[in-house]
Amino acid sequence: MNAEIYNRIALFRAERGISRRTLADAVGVNPQTIGYLERGDYKPSLELAMKIAAYFGVAVEHLFSFTPFESVAAVLRRAGDTP
Repeated sequence: MNAEIYNRIALFRAERGISRRTLADAVGVNPQTIGYLERGDYKPSLELAMKIAAYFGVAVEHLFSFTPFESVAAVLRRAGDTP
């Protein structure tokens, strides 16, 4: 099985205002690795995925998925439809 892995690393970084280098230093990898992960060019090991999730304080499933994440715009539109 060679499934694609989708991630929200860039979204979480942007939300917190941190650079690739800051995240990379925190989890012990090269900043280029973070870029490869964000673009989907590299699949993280379980250890790295857990380190990144722990850094952001979320479950691994909030950062990584085998299916594409819903866009932020779609979530906001749906939230705006609720009274």
